[in-house]
Amino acid sequence: MKYTYTEKKDTRSGFGAGLAELADKNPNVVALCADLIGSLKMEKFIEKAPERFIQVGIAEANMMGIAAGLTINGKIPFTGTFANFSTSRVYDQIRQSIAYSNKNVKICASHAGLTLGEDGATHQVLEDIGMMKMLPGMTVINTCDYNQTKAATLAIADFEGPVYLRFGRPVVPVFIPEDMPFEIGKGIMLQEGTDVTIVATGHLVWESLVAADELEKEGISCEVINIHTIKPLDEEIILKSVKKTGKIVTAEEHNYLGGLGESVAGMLARKRPTIQEFVAVNDTFGESATPAELMKKYNIDAEAVKNAVKKIMAR
Repeated sequence: MKYTYTEKKDTRSGFGAGLAELADKNPNVVALCADLIGSLKMEKFIEKAPERFIQVGIAEANMMGIAAGLTINGKIPFTGTFANFSTSRVYDQIRQSIAYSNKNVKICASHAGLTLGEDGATHQVLEDIGMMKMLPGMTVINTCDYNQTKAATLAIADFEGPVYLRFGRPVVPVFIPEDMPFEIGKGIMLQEGTDVTIVATGHLVWESLVAADELEKEGISCEVINIHTIKPLDEEIILKSVKKTGKIVTAEEHNYLGGLGESVAGMLARKRPTIQEFVAVNDTFGESATPAELMKKYNIDAEAVKNAVKKIMAR
């Protein structure tokens, strides 16, 4: 395998590291948190710039309103709470106060998807990508490892406009090079292949690389693309790949309704109809278990990617 790893880290720590760097790099960056400083790894930012941190408490809707207001004087607010509380709990505030007026707020959402784990279905948001990508002007980013999350955190500070940055709780392989540039809206070709295209996002990127490596031993050549930016979608890299392979598998830690897979399917329906298989949660809520147990049960692990590839090869 071209990409290997020597350590595992949680992506939320990549966010914390990037935010801490922004404390020194950009005096306009302000951080807000809804009583989850430790969970969002904001401690180092607070140590460096306590005067630019606002503890809102368990008042997420207020946090979004405050963040929107801060942008008026040129501040760049980064809000921090769980993905569930960053979206469904405050959707009206985001729509009316941030998206509608195109405010420069960075909505940073940890503990996304099933891999939140033991906290269970009430906290395991699986519809957030769909909710956020439907908001006009909202950029939606879903990172795959520690290094990419840190790079994305730095990149969105320089980007003008509202952003939804999604990351997670569990420790996962760190395999993206530390110096790899993060370009909003541009997918990354991780592995070239000829038989099938695998387009993955978030924690499913590593699972897809593992699957592709195992499939190669069985004589199936997979092209693996990391789509870290779900909106705007990098149509060019996907279209170029499916022109070669003629088949595509999308993989994500999200409900198949409204996620990356539907964005890709809609684009291909308009521009190059292509047979597709979805690796995603099948229109259900999660439950309490370890991340690995949940990924296996809900068919969003490397084995699920392998099975989807074999299924599409047989079509």
